[in-house]
This record gives sequence, structure tokens and C-alpha cells, in this order.
Amino acid sequence: MEAASLKLGLIGNCAVSALIDDRARVVWACAPRFDGDPVFNALIDSPEGIGPDGTFQIMLEDFSHSEQEYRHGTAVLRTRLYDLHGNAIEIVDFMPRFFLYDRPFRPEMLVRRIRPLQGHPRIRVVLRPVIQWGSAQPSRTRGSNHLRFVGPDFTIRLTTNAPLTYVHDETPFALDMPMSFIFGPDETLDRAVEDAARTLEEKTVNYWRDWTRRLAIPLEWQEAVIRAAITLKLCLFEETGAIVAAMTTSIPEAPGTQRNWDYRYCWLRDAFFVVRALNSLSETGTMEDYLRWLRNVVAQSHDGHVQPLYGIGLESKLTEYMIPHLRGYRGMGPVRVGNQAFEHFQHDVYGNIVLGSAQAFFDHRLHQRAGADEFALLERAGERAFAIHDQPDASMWELRTRSRVHTSSVLMNWAACDRLAKIALQLKLPERATTWRERADLIKRKILDNAWSEQRQAFVESFGGKDLDASVLLMAEVGFIDPRDPRFVSTVDALEATLCDGPYMRRYEAPDDFGKPETSFNICAFWRIDALARIGRVDQAREIFEALLASRNHLGLLSEDTHPVTGELWGNFPQTYSMVGIINGAMRLSKAWDTKI
Repeated sequence: MEAASLKLGLIGNCAVSALIDDRARVVWACAPRFDGDPVFNALIDSPEGIGPDGTFQIMLEDFSHSEQEYRHGTAVLRTRLYDLHGNAIEIVDFMPRFFLYDRPFRPEMLVRRIRPLQGHPRIRVVLRPVIQWGSAQPSRTRGSNHLRFVGPDFTIRLTTNAPLTYVHDETPFALDMPMSFIFGPDETLDRAVEDAARTLEEKTVNYWRDWTRRLAIPLEWQEAVIRAAITLKLCLFEETGAIVAAMTTSIPEAPGTQRNWDYRYCWLRDAFFVVRALNSLSETGTMEDYLRWLRNVVAQSHDGHVQPLYGIGLESKLTEYMIPHLRGYRGMGPVRVGNQAFEHFQHDVYGNIVLGSAQAFFDHRLHQRAGADEFALLERAGERAFAIHDQPDASMWELRTRSRVHTSSVLMNWAACDRLAKIALQLKLPERATTWRERADLIKRKILDNAWSEQRQAFVESFGGKDLDASVLLMAEVGFIDPRDPRFVSTVDALEATLCDGPYMRRYEAPDDFGKPETSFNICAFWRIDALARIGRVDQAREIFEALLASRNHLGLLSEDTHPVTGELWGNFPQTYSMVGIINGAMRLSKAWDTKI
């Protein structure tokens, strides 16, 4: 039996999503939103391979091989399955998304369309949703052309023009005509199934193509950037504006390490990087949605403290617990729900709040530019950033048993004060600008005095420390230091010598709660690319960037980590941090359009 893998495609509509493997098996989907109970959970209950429970499969008899791709510029996935006898079928998967009555139409719905491509293929439909984290299956009832799956908290309907008896009994049958499966709300369709599915597909394709054609993409690596942009957009929970870090929980960062976490929540740090990457492509709609969510986060933090992450509905308590009956990805448990990091003090969060909001004060394209009221809210975050800028925290790496004054956290506190000074000038508030500039300068002096190690000839991970950490590469990215400053150049050299395995880069050298990291953290490798390009080592940066692109899966997606020896993807999937790196790298390194035309 083949092992589970991250050879997966993501489909979604900014309300719900699903992961589909290269044999067109739906192996992960949660309801009623990204952080809900999985309806399909085979991805994390598969020690030896993906079985039929917790999946939605269109199985081709005597399967031989498959091909899979996205329809260009869309979130519509197309899989072709071939058998040993020359027969073939095509499966098109998507979640409807388009505008209806001037509002986003994004139902909790999965549409699967299949058609014979050649020969006389025989298929078997296996639809086995689960409830209560896979501990039970919903009850089934049958209608004239639909099946209803009833759980304690929901009812889902499958409407199809396939023979319902064959679907219900999982009986193999000949596919001699196109068939569609609409899996979603318990509502009667107002037209024939095939007609409804075709219309939904056409409108969804048109939506995504209209969306992507408005992107300001670079000359080079266009397909990679478009795919990364669509993936980031799919991680937006549009109803509230929250952006999840990844769609999954408990995919190990490295094999057998128990570094298994739930990433289906909104980290302010990750969301800032997503917003900035999409802004660089002139896709400001996501920023506007996110700022709605962020304003609510800041407004509800009456004591000034802001958590590093929240639920996508602004939930502040994300108690972490394990699901003992699930075996985990490739049997590598535990499976966790919730994330203990909501209890952490991670002081970089205040800088991420201000950085994520700053463009809204300057961008004339926005429907609602930020003004004095929004500035007052940001100043609350800034006051907190300044008050705690030299206090120990858990760092951006969310260390659970160690607290220090981490350089990356102080750096982001500086960024909060620096950007507030610039915003104040934009708003013609010179006294506030002076206050924030003085505070930024004070923090900068502390970083330069306390984070530099003469012994390592590098900026190190904490004040007075000695260990190297890739997060200091952000010094150039946020404008703290001239990238050609000898201290920054020396830091890059030291990090390359200590943390890099070819094109890959680990987060830090010191052991953490689980020992020394084994896999490359993908965003760190992209930070390295940015630093090299800023220093002037563009050829080296381009070479590394091409190597990282080659490590993506067959559909152009990345997870959190890559194993430097096997090249296999590990960690939660798809990881927004990693997809951000693709966009940032391409925008930094691409030749200008006028070099070609």
C-alpha cells in the first residue's frame, strides 16, 4: 500500500477548502470552516496508505497512472486517471466562487465532474465522510437522486446524476457519459445536476481568471507566482478577514519527531507576510479583508496584550488537545487540535500588527484608506511594543520551555515604532512622529549594541547570546539596516556556513524542546535569497531560488519544511509562509519587463 504524501492539490473558495491527492482522492476537508471538524480526514489517519474511510474517491479499475494539473490561472483542479488497458477518465474538482447579486458566492460545496476520456472505463465511487474527528460516520438517507449524510451538527447532501444505487453500495460500473457530484448544503437543485455543475464550473473559472489577470506579476516565473497567489488567496477566510497559516493539522515537521501542530488559525505574523506579498502583486483586496479582522483584534485587547494567534472567528482561547484514536500522518502521531501558542508572549506580534496595516495609510487605491481612528488603534499596539521591547519572550519560533530577549522580537518592536513615525508624518502629526522616531532610534541602538556577537561576527538570536538564527535576516527586509553594511554581510556569511544545506536553510542552530531541527524551514531559505539579492549576490540568489522551485510538489505547492537529504515535503500544507517566499523571491529577482519587450 502506498504511503500518504503531500502530493496534494488545494481547492477552495475562501470559506471552505479540500486537499486532493494525485489519484483524485479527497483526503482532507473541514466543515463548516477551515478549523472545523474534518469531514474527510484520511490524510492524518493513514499509517500505511490512504484507505476508503474519511475520503471521497472516484476509483478507476486496474489503475495504472495519473496526470494532474490546475486549469491555468484558476483554483480548478483536473486529474486524469489511466488504467492498464488504455481506458481513461478525467475528474474536475472545485469549490464554487464567483459574484452573485454583487456579493461573493462561496457555498460550503464541493463539485466533482467526471467524464470518460478514452475506451470503456469502469469506476467505483467511494464516499465515506466522518464526524467527531473520525470517531464516527454520519447516518445516511436516500432520496430520488441524492444521498443525505446526517451528523449531530450538520446535514450534507450529495446530488448526482450517477446511478445512486451504485454510489450508495460502492458498486463498480461503466462510465459511459459525463457525471457530476455536488456535495454540499442540504438543498434541492433548481436545475439538472449536469447543467448546474457545468454552470458553477464556468462561473468559477471566469472568476479566477479575472482575478489573476489583474495581478501585477513579474516577467520571470509567472506560473509559480500565479499559483502561489491563488493559494494564498484560498487561505483567506473571507467572512471575517482572517488568514490561516495552513489548511492542516499535525503533519510532522520531520519524520517521527512529534513536531506536530495545528496551523488552521490566524497568526498575525504569517498574515502580515501574506498581505505584503499579495500587495506586491497589486492584490490589495486581501489586505482590506484582513484589516477588518485585525482592527477587531486590537480593539478587543483592552489591557494592551495581543496574542500571537487567534481563531478565524476571533476566538482567543485555542486550548490544545490530542485525538488519541487518530493514527496520524503515516502513523506519526500525535494529532493535535488547538495550539498552545495562544498562551505565549511573542513580542514581535505588535510589529506585525503595524506592518500589516501601514500600507492602508498611503495607498490611494483603497476604498477606505486608514486615518486618525485607525492610527489611534495602532498606537495602542505601538505603546505595548515599546513597553516590552527589551523583555524576554517565546520568540517567533514559539519556544515552549525557553524565554529570552530575542533579536527578531525586538526588531519587530523597532519596526512598529518606525512605521508609526512614518504614518504620523503622513497624517501631519509631527509631535507623534517625533515621539515614535525617538523610540525607534532608542530600540535600534539597543539592537546594535546587544545583538551583535564579536565572537560569531554576526547578529545572534538573543541579546548577549551566541547562537545563530535565520530570523535576523529580516533586518534588511524591514529596513532596519543597509544590506551592504559589513555587519549584515558577515551575518549572512555566518548563517550560510552554519544553517544551510545547499539551497535549504534551518531555522536555528541551538536545540529546542525537541532537539536540533532536522528539516529546512522553507521561508528561511527564501529570506536568505532576499538577503543575497540585496547584498548584490544576485546570481547565487537566482540559483537557490530555482532549486527551491524545483522542490515544490507537482502542482507548484509547498509545505512548511523540506528534508535536505530526501527533498521530501514535511510540515503543514500548504504553508502560507512558504508560498509567500515564492512571490517575494520572484519579485526580487525577476528581470524587468522592458528587457524582453
